[in-house]
Amino acid sequence: MAFEASGVPNGDLKEVSMKLEGSCHCGRVTFSVESTEPVPFIRCYCSICRKTAGTGGYAINLGADHRTLKVKGRRHLRVYQAVIHEGGEEARHSTGQRHFCGVCGTALWLYDPSWPDLVHPHAGAIDTPLPKPRESVHILLGSKAEWVRVEGRKGDPRFEGYPDFSLKEWHQRHRRKDPAD
Repeated sequence: MAFEASGVPNGDLKEVSMKLEGSCHCGRVTFSVESTEPVPFIRCYCSICRKTAGTGGYAINLGADHRTLKVKGRRHLRVYQAVIHEGGEEARHSTGQRHFCGVCGTALWLYDPSWPDLVHPHAGAIDTPLPKPRESVHILLGSKAEWVRVEGRKGDPRFEGYPDFSLKEWHQRHRRKDPAD
């Protein structure tokens, strides 16, 4: 698979897009989107992800091109914008729009107009077989619930907050050439 992590430096490797198809549990909402960041490697333990989409105490989001998002069953979509409480400041609504099925409740994707070209499908909503990550990156561990055990491989990167790299940068560092190239 073109996206299997290999540790090859970014160098002259080209981006390869993968079409992702996804759906909710009841099937009323289906979607497709093109992704150059389809490896489900990042586990987010923030309270918002954990409570809106997390099953093991975390959620796994992918990166995709919002301009390619095609949705069937839009009338069943609902959007949640979390209320953020930070360090004694007045509560505010997140700019992130968490899309879910209003019938079955399946978390489908996160879109934030602050980054209008990006959409972050939830790995659990994707029906397309995804590449297997060679590592998991655990983020926002400072927000994880006490009952959550951080599992993974020895040497998996772990961050109390956000990592010092983006989804795109991680994929660029771990991508190898598509065998068809």
